Amino acid sequence: MTTSTPRSTFADSGSSADAFTPLRIAFIHPDLGIGGAERLVVDAAVGLQSLGHHVVMYTSHHDPAHCFEETRDGTLTVHVGGNTVVPRTIFDRFYIICAIFRNLHLALTMLLLNNGAAEKDKLDVIIVDQLSVSIPLLRLTGAKIFFYCHFPDKLLTKRESLLKKIYRFPVDLIEELTTGMADTIVVNSKFTANIFQESFKTLHQVPEVLYPSIQFDKFDRTVDRNVPEVRILSSDKITFLSINRYERKKDINLAIHAFARLLNDSNIIVSSAQQSLRLIIAGGYDTRVPENVEHHQELVQLAEQKYGLRTFTLSSGQTNTAVPDNTQVLFLQSISDVQKLFLLQTARALLYTPTNEHFGIVPVEAMYMKCPVVAVNSGGPTESILHGVTGYLCLPEEEVWAATLKELLEKSEQGLSDMGQAGHGRVVSLFSLEAFVSKLNGILEQLHQGSSSSIESYGMFGGVQPIAVISIFVAALSVIFYFHFQ
Repeated sequence: MTTSTPRSTFADSGSSADAFTPLRIAFIHPDLGIGGAERLVVDAAVGLQSLGHHVVMYTSHHDPAHCFEETRDGTLTVHVGGNTVVPRTIFDRFYIICAIFRNLHLALTMLLLNNGAAEKDKLDVIIVDQLSVSIPLLRLTGAKIFFYCHFPDKLLTKRESLLKKIYRFPVDLIEELTTGMADTIVVNSKFTANIFQESFKTLHQVPEVLYPSIQFDKFDRTVDRNVPEVRILSSDKITFLSINRYERKKDINLAIHAFARLLNDSNIIVSSAQQSLRLIIAGGYDTRVPENVEHHQELVQLAEQKYGLRTFTLSSGQTNTAVPDNTQVLFLQSISDVQKLFLLQTARALLYTPTNEHFGIVPVEAMYMKCPVVAVNSGGPTESILHGVTGYLCLPEEEVWAATLKELLEKSEQGLSDMGQAGHGRVVSLFSLEAFVSKLNGILEQLHQGSSSSIESYGMFGGVQPIAVISIFVAALSVIFYFHFQ
């Protein structure tokens, strides 16, 4: 197991020494890359550490070239484990099996380290997200288990054949079984809370909603436009911006369809529209993930072959090649924080294309930067965006989106400013990191003060012993292997 050691970030919590007892908190997250889930756990870890808690992060993958700054600059302690025995995939298949075993390996490593530590160094709380499969092992540490459900994993995969349905059954069973063993379950939006209840019929308690947040100080920084990574993006064009991972479920195609339709609108009042407009598609891109590579190529082909648009791609960190001035669709792979800040400062609007997104942190970031947001009218964005006030909530139809982009082009500077100010004010009032960390800290303190680690309120699986669940794992995984190899 490799380790990244932090510099001290403890801040004065405002409490006297005898009124505050720091907790020993561990996060377990499968892959500390770049994404909304990763941003949330990093912010949570930094926030709890700043209150004086002792925080450590465990992950199966951490690439210093593809991660958030706090996980590589010494702010947080990061342990990497669970990646030495099981690969990420086997011949680009068996992803879920590998993910389960990597997570179990990492949890076993945590268990051994914790049980071998001095009593004063043992963990008080373990925060788990994305994969619940490790919870039975982690309960053997004696720590309280906090599970943050971004979205039920069972709904993130398609079941297009009977074989796939049979194969997924034990995986779904494991997810529901192990999720129900957490001491506390929290979700990221009211939308996810409703989906959680519909998906996990045996778990009866309504999970609490804890909205993700952003660190305002990270967005209040001045951008030096002379640094190479920013200068290469500088342009006098009116830009529409999309920030999402290169994944098909994010429906980035919608942004390209709408943008192409906008360019073909003869009634656009912007002079020389073909030359003055640009769509920038930026987001998480990992060469280890086949879908990222494939979907980028699909988007390029859509823009070039269907619409005849001129495209250009900048790889992560690439600054030695100028972007051609006639580029209409610019693809950016894994942008840096300063690039993201610059893009949000200069874009006419953010185009957020996923349907039924669980929460969506990027629209919140954009609104804080006074950038209007166009999003699909479903899922989490309906809780963060006020239609017609801080942005627009639209049907996922290219005609509707193109008309909305046109409206934004024709909007007066005062109208854009008013919308931007409204978005900024909404984020400050609802989505501050201070509010998020304060609520999270309260939940953890209450959890830690509980007299028992037994679960009484999360349904039929609450009283199941970890060893029984592990036995079920063996049987369920045997079924998964059987169907994979058929």
